[in-house]
Amino acid sequence: MSGRPFHVLVLCTGNSARSILAECALNRRGEGRVRAFSAGSRPKGEPHPLALALLEERGFDTSGLRSKSWDEFATPDAPPIDLVVTVCDNAARETCPVWPGAPLSVHWGVDDPAAVNGSPEEQRAAFELAWQELDAKIARFAALDLEGLSRDALLAELRRI
Repeated sequence: MSGRPFHVLVLCTGNSARSILAECALNRRGEGRVRAFSAGSRPKGEPHPLALALLEERGFDTSGLRSKSWDEFATPDAPPIDLVVTVCDNAARETCPVWPGAPLSVHWGVDDPAAVNGSPEEQRAAFELAWQELDAKIARFAALDLEGLSRDALLAELRRI
């Protein structure tokens, strides 16, 4: 990493809910040690309104959030990625682009809150549950000694999360 934050790319198929939530949580909990980005294999075009509402309720600035393709992060001018995290089972099974620098890769599956069909309360509860699951994983990640662990030891810790 040599003096820069640890870069994490969070992937999900649509890049509208889980990956957006994780990007924000990682940036907050990383406290400058981590810089997170999110993307999708087939981006929806915009973040889910319930994801934005949940983040805004927690004090996040959502003005710069957007749903984007993972292709943006596979170009030579993209930020170097240290870790790729998939948060949906579909993205974990897809053939990802070749990321420059051969980053670590881990899957932290969380059910898709945007797929819940039900009352507004049930939909909101699904987003809350996804947030809680992601934030718990990210809290564990943020507690790791990113600079002190070897690549293999870090990967083992990431897989335990």
